Amino acid sequence: MAMNEERKIEVEEVGSVEAPPRARVEDAESAGDKLERKRDYLEGFLARKPEVAHPGEPGGALYDEIVAALKEIFDPEIPVNIYDLGLIYGVDVTADGDAVVTMTLTTPHCPVAESMPGEVELRVGAVPGVRDAQVELIWDPPWDPSKMSDEARLELGML
Repeated sequence: MAMNEERKIEVEEVGSVEAPPRARVEDAESAGDKLERKRDYLEGFLARKPEVAHPGEPGGALYDEIVAALKEIFDPEIPVNIYDLGLIYGVDVTADGDAVVTMTLTTPHCPVAESMPGEVELRVGAVPGVRDAQVELIWDPPWDPSKMSDEARLELGML
């Protein structure tokens, strides 16, 4: 807007304004109607089927079976499975059933450093639907107790 331009505001005078209609109790939804509406919504929500996840994605059948297999492998020094212990950093499954498990160990000098990755590979490879299993052992980021699940912390008296 240029400095020299003037703004004009139009003003209209009115004598009176009609009051808006008042809310009436009989116009309100009854408690029974409201409950029925909520019940219909809840029944529809519960009847809805979940979207089918790719079998190898989290929530998919194959992924869940692999995680269940990992939860059966226990650290020999700590009475907690390696999944809840936080040693599994990732599970990737292709549509063809090839599984790659990325994991670490509590320390590089862990007594099972040579055998644990092989056991993980065998257990994951034995899951029906897995065509090939591979384990990638990594050290970065290093494992620390903060990676444990609440269940593992409870088991070890850390919660």
